[in-house]
Amino acid sequence: MTAGQIFSTPITRSRVAELADAWESDWIKAVVDVAQGVMAIGGDLHADDEALLLARGSRQEDLWGINLYPGEDGPGWIEFDAMINIRPRDGNRSRGVDDPERRAQIRRVVESLVVAGEE
Repeated sequence: MTAGQIFSTPITRSRVAELADAWESDWIKAVVDVAQGVMAIGGDLHADDEALLLARGSRQEDLWGINLYPGEDGPGWIEFDAMINIRPRDGNRSRGVDDPERRAQIRRVVESLVVAGEE
């Protein structure tokens, strides 16, 4: 199992690309805590990143899985697709994030933590 890393301060998109490169991929898994404004990136599974954040004090209902494509431009660089998002009891019945406001919250956190530029 590969543990992800928690980010609470901004990192560059090039750093996200480096993390994806370590996986020999053009994308990487991440989990966003919409309440605390932090994100875990790079676990084997979204559930691994989720566990890191839960151990740090996050609440499960605030955690949402995404995939990041650092080489993509525009809104498509964030993909809302993770098994941890399936929560029928909370009204989310898909691997995506069904609520548009929740997607907007996730985007705001990602945009506050991932900035343009080189390391």
